[in-house]
Order: sequence, then structure tokens, then C-alpha cells
Amino acid sequence: MGSKDLVAASAKTIILSLLLAGESYGYQIIKRVRRVSGGALDWSNAMLYPVLHQMEKDGLIRSQWRTSPENRMRKYYTLTERGAIELTEEKARWRGIQAALRKLLGPATALDRTEG
Repeated sequence: MGSKDLVAASAKTIILSLLLAGESYGYQIIKRVRRVSGGALDWSNAMLYPVLHQMEKDGLIRSQWRTSPENRMRKYYTLTERGAIELTEEKARWRGIQAALRKLLGPATALDRTEG
């Protein structure tokens, strides 16, 4: 996906959505984002972990170190009540943006007619 700004803007909402389904650790989040997006979003550790740390600082998620089923220490992230509220608000904002983009970028828009 081209724009780093767009990826950064959507990262928090994506992470909150994934954690709504249940706890997850960093690498698992990266794999799920890649799979669900069909490879369009290919996050790195360097991109993900600063976002997770800020979200934890903001009280949207919490973390806990535990031993995984593979007997490895992993930091598991879970959604907080505040994070669930934030997710509801973020979804509403993104739905508004999505509706506006559909109108602007839908079939036979003024933007299409100005190209070429």
C-alpha cells in the first residue's frame, strides 16, 4: 500500500478491531493484518511496536508477558474498556470518510473525467 501516512492513520483502528476478537501478540497481529488485507498491508515490527506502546500509554490496550503454547515468552495485548469505546468512535469516523470517498471516487466522478 502506497501511503505511509494512510497506513499510520488507520493502524490504531485496525489494531483495536483485531484485539476486539481476542488477545494477540505483535507478530500475530502483523500476520493477521497481512492475511486479512490480502497482502495490501505488510507491517513491520518497526511500524507496529511504537503504535502498540502509544496505545498502551493511552490506556486503549494493556499487555502481559506470558509463555506461549510454543513455550516462548510473548507479550500479549488485550483491548481495554477505553479501547473498545475508542474503537466505536474510530469506526464511525472511518465510515464517514469511506462514504465521502465513495462519492468522490465512485464511477464516473469528476476526478475520472479530468484524467487523460
